[in-house]
Amino acid sequence: MSSSAAPDAEPHHRAAADRAAGPGASHRFSGFLRSQAGNAALLGMCGAALLTFGSFGAGSVRREDPLLEDMYLSWLRFGHGLLLSTILIWVGVLLMIGAWVRVGRATLNGAVTLRDLWTILPAWVTPLLVATPMFSRDAYSYLAQGALLRDGFDPYSDGPVVNPGVLLDNVSNVWTTTTTPYGPVHLLLGAGITSVTGDNVVSGTWLWRLTMLPGLVLMAWAVPKLARRFGGNPAIALWLAVLNPLVLIHLVGGVHNELLMVGLMAAGIVLVVEGRHVGGIALVSFGAAIKATAGIALPFLVWVWMVHERDRARAEGRPPVAPVRLFFKAAGTGFVVFVAVFGGTSLLAGVGIGWMTALSGSSKIINWLSLPTMMAHVVTWFTPWRLGSALDVTRMLCAVALVVILVAAWWRFRRTERDAVLGIVVTLTAVTLLSPAALPWYYSWPLAVAAAFAMSPRTLMILVGLSTWLMLIFNPDGSIGMYNLAHVALAVVASVIAALSLCTEDPLRLRARPREKSASTADPARQ
Repeated sequence: MSSSAAPDAEPHHRAAADRAAGPGASHRFSGFLRSQAGNAALLGMCGAALLTFGSFGAGSVRREDPLLEDMYLSWLRFGHGLLLSTILIWVGVLLMIGAWVRVGRATLNGAVTLRDLWTILPAWVTPLLVATPMFSRDAYSYLAQGALLRDGFDPYSDGPVVNPGVLLDNVSNVWTTTTTPYGPVHLLLGAGITSVTGDNVVSGTWLWRLTMLPGLVLMAWAVPKLARRFGGNPAIALWLAVLNPLVLIHLVGGVHNELLMVGLMAAGIVLVVEGRHVGGIALVSFGAAIKATAGIALPFLVWVWMVHERDRARAEGRPPVAPVRLFFKAAGTGFVVFVAVFGGTSLLAGVGIGWMTALSGSSKIINWLSLPTMMAHVVTWFTPWRLGSALDVTRMLCAVALVVILVAAWWRFRRTERDAVLGIVVTLTAVTLLSPAALPWYYSWPLAVAAAFAMSPRTLMILVGLSTWLMLIFNPDGSIGMYNLAHVALAVVASVIAALSLCTEDPLRLRARPREKSASTADPARQ
């Protein structure tokens, strides 16, 4: 990382302590726990535990929860119990954000290694594995969609409403009639899970979360490798893209298929840049068969394959193949791999490509996180247009702009391996911002790839502030807090403090004030 982040004395103390303790892993681990970063790791684990307990009452809970009633905990969902649960969740979120920032500051200073971060990750994730879904009700939609395929319906033609039952009862009202916008692998997973768990919402949600968890492992493996390849700091990359509370709380705690999709995409990119092109494209194709977003990386991986073929020819002392011929070779083989993966899983699921038309269902989401919605709101301030009419125009304009950006970026970022991966970051960011709808966890898409590149402390501060704001702007039950001015203001304040704390241990100078006051009292000359 940039040298502008000055190291403190902690790395030297830790190194001395490790030498004194001996080479044993247990001694090293205990030494880490005694450090400031180790204390932060424990703080984050406590925050995850508070989040989990609070989720039983104030998360995206089931509309009827007999399990809580059997455990005599149903009081957590109402009145003072709900207030207590909500407080526990928000305290847990703030503790995890604070711990994440402290670990990041120590990582910038060289006091935390990649091994330390891999130790912290399971400590922060484990409590979340038993939590009720938080900040989103999508997990219930996944179960209902899987049950549709299990029960013989076509999820690309029918919404969950055609299959009444306990699973339907917990789906958000806005999605009950919406067809599935996800790929065949998502449907196969959902059908398999609901075949095992039946209509048991608790075990089904838990099994969905476990099924998505390999995506986190793939991210933890792939992100540092990409960082080594493209000049980033592997430890900083893992901290930013994987230990980020926005990723852990939303993707693990919220049970989102983005977790597996992003993990497969990142791992596939690693394989391609390491020269295992067919395997890498197959992994990314599997990611796209969960959610189409991963497919954005595929055209750029064709450029990487072409660069490798060209460089290998030069290294072997032979003239490279003509660019057009090389393109058709790489693109053609990649297309065959994609069709084999997508077509094979579609045949296995017994569905067609109806997910492409179902993608329009996301237009039901209206919030300020997407640029077309933001523009439409602003238009209504100065014109007599209603929001719906303005949205039609702004979404059309942004869709045209997105197509132009995708094509231009694909052509612009083609010359080197680094260019191609940077192009993936650009296009994923453009899709997130310009699509009709955006949700906080969508920002995990570009973040997982962008973390591979070297970033200045100032850039990292901006990303910390943005991640914190996105983490705080939704309510634990999945509702949007962006239309509550007080909620937005508090989220902004917390984001600024988190950003400043990355490079400053006490940005509010809270520790200095008592000392200044006591010094002023002790000095008669100041009185």
